[in-house]
Amino acid sequence: MFRRRLRLSAVAGACLVVAASAATLGAPAEAAPADEPAVQVSIDQFGPTAPKPGQQVVIKGRVTNTSSVTFEEPQALACIDRTRLASTAALDAISAEQNIPMNDRDSCGNLTNDEQTFQPFDKPLAPKESVEFTLTVPWKEWRIDDHTGVYVIGVAFRGQPPNSSRIMAGRARTLMPVLGKEPLTRPVNTALVVPLRHRPTQLGGKNFANESLATSLAPTGPLGRLLALGKQHQVTWLVDPAMLDEVRQLAKGYVVVGENGQTTPGAGQAAAATWLQEFDASRTRGSQVVLLPYGDPDVAGLLDSGEPLKKLVAQARTKTERSGGELAPGFTNGLSLEGGAAAGRYLAAASGGFTGATAEDLNLVSSSSWSASTRPVLTSTPVYDVLTPEGPDQIVRTVIANSSLTNGGPDPETAESPLQVRQRFAAVTALIAAGGKGTASVVVAPPRGWDSDGRATAALAGSLSLPWIKATDVAGVVGANPRPLTTKAPAAAKTNGVLTETQLDSIRQLDDATTTMQNLLVDGNALPEVMTQALLRSTSSGWSGYPEEARHFTAIELGSANQQLGKVHLVNASVDRGLRKEIKVNLAGSKGTFPLTITNDTDWSVRVGIVVSSANRSDLKIKDLPTAVLAPGQKWTPRITASAEQNGLIRANAQVTNADGRPVGKPQELLIQASQYGSVGWILVGAACALLFGTSFVRIYRRVRTERRNTAAATTGGTTDSTTDTTLDPAHDRPEANGVPEAPDASLKEGVGSKDG
Repeated sequence: MFRRRLRLSAVAGACLVVAASAATLGAPAEAAPADEPAVQVSIDQFGPTAPKPGQQVVIKGRVTNTSSVTFEEPQALACIDRTRLASTAALDAISAEQNIPMNDRDSCGNLTNDEQTFQPFDKPLAPKESVEFTLTVPWKEWRIDDHTGVYVIGVAFRGQPPNSSRIMAGRARTLMPVLGKEPLTRPVNTALVVPLRHRPTQLGGKNFANESLATSLAPTGPLGRLLALGKQHQVTWLVDPAMLDEVRQLAKGYVVVGENGQTTPGAGQAAAATWLQEFDASRTRGSQVVLLPYGDPDVAGLLDSGEPLKKLVAQARTKTERSGGELAPGFTNGLSLEGGAAAGRYLAAASGGFTGATAEDLNLVSSSSWSASTRPVLTSTPVYDVLTPEGPDQIVRTVIANSSLTNGGPDPETAESPLQVRQRFAAVTALIAAGGKGTASVVVAPPRGWDSDGRATAALAGSLSLPWIKATDVAGVVGANPRPLTTKAPAAAKTNGVLTETQLDSIRQLDDATTTMQNLLVDGNALPEVMTQALLRSTSSGWSGYPEEARHFTAIELGSANQQLGKVHLVNASVDRGLRKEIKVNLAGSKGTFPLTITNDTDWSVRVGIVVSSANRSDLKIKDLPTAVLAPGQKWTPRITASAEQNGLIRANAQVTNADGRPVGKPQELLIQASQYGSVGWILVGAACALLFGTSFVRIYRRVRTERRNTAAATTGGTTDSTTDTTLDPAHDRPEANGVPEAPDASLKEGVGSKDG
């Protein structure tokens, strides 16, 4: 790397080396080389916006020394590129000269013939010092002809750093449309779309995450400034209905929930009420209201994710269609896509297929979604039939906003300044007005995140008073162009969402809890509206750039949904230190039953089922149970029929389910003690029973026979067995044992376990 010395040759050499390095590394637009002393030049006022030949032009602005050196003999000079630009394509092709050292940029020639075209400053310009300038340029000093067209003009700063010659250390340019001798042949119907949207802040009911929405609604806030435009100009409001719901709650009263759970009273109630009144007044004056899908969802991200998130796009559109009744009849159901999200697969899927879809719905797409070579021509009409062969609808009627009208420039670092936006808008529309006959219509829609404070949009609204502009709304533009042209949908990358995968995972969890709750209710339409609203708000594109706020919002809403699901649960009388313990049941025999009780502590009737599954055994069999309807506060105690083939402890889980079989809440642990015989046990039991009953039968038979014989002997006086000549014992009907009489109670000692048995 070269060590800079403030000599002319060293300065030039170092500038070239660093500039080449900046080009290789992709340096920011208009960035000066690292060792080149530079100043910042800004143009704050320019008038008239579109001068006619002969009119002088006044340019005001400021120079700020952003370098570490002091400039001697500083001065500001007006400059011009005398190439007349006669088409919008020529405007888009203006070079930013970002890879050229500041001192070598020569596209804007300095004006020095008249003292009014340059301004020397009274003293050297020290580091961090700022000085204002005012330049008045007589028409003749531009040295251009009287033809209608657009020119690049600007202001350059020249000064002398230490040990160096004078250099150009800063420059700012803008566009100057000239209304020359060629007349503007047609007016330009212009619809300015003003977006009114904000990332979600309502956690539920009166609880809000922060004051950001309330602050924005104040007269000095972005939403306050934007709404004020409707008082002086005809505009089309592009509104997220979820934000309107939040503003209505702010106006009623709210609290802000801190990280520790403590709440503080909200401070924006009055500002919200005033904002709502002014918004209603603008609708009364006839301003068109276009309502976005509820929550302003990340359409591309949800569709790319597939089911179950894909369905939320249609739900958001249906929700808007149904909730728009508060604005009826002055609202239009709309869709706004830009960048890769405007690809055919998204446009086709999101533009239809939802309850309430009509041909009057507005599909608004930014022209920046197309590449420069494939962009539709918008000098006559913005209404197109966009071909979407990959979607359910092969053609989608679309209004294409001209992104060139909000590009600003030509210098990228000042492109979003209000003055640059105004001059670009004037230049583009003047060329359209001079470019043909018949009706010309344009739609201006600021892109998302383009105008953080609303000042640039205000500059656009002020430009609606230009003599060739006829202010209208989007409905008026569509009505003036009944025969749309046809174009292909823009190409896009594989994925085009703005939400992260972590955010999408959180949405999936919230969607699962919400769907489970809805299917739990006997009447699914009775699902609390706040749960549906919370789910759709969690999909908002407004979360882009606010990941921590998104995580906090979704976590709270998921906890709220799970709390409702937890109110339908198993009753467990065994509680230890506030925690539910396992439920213990005994299962005697190969089959048995045991009771479980489910209670409904919600405010709605629910349909529930119960599923018992083993956690450590595969031989537990549970008979399926039908579902049951429980009214609010009601309990249900079904008997669970179970069987197990082996003895022992079975760990199982009892899970309450909804009608679709989805688990409701957390499972309850069961300890089932199974006590029954196996097949070998049953054989032994059977053999023992046979032995017992067989022995008893033999003894009873013998006793009966003995008693009969004794009766006979008593009648005849005794008998002798002549065959064996053996004397019989008449008492026991058996031979005497070696002539020794048997004990009188000997027979009573025989039974199971004796040798006779």
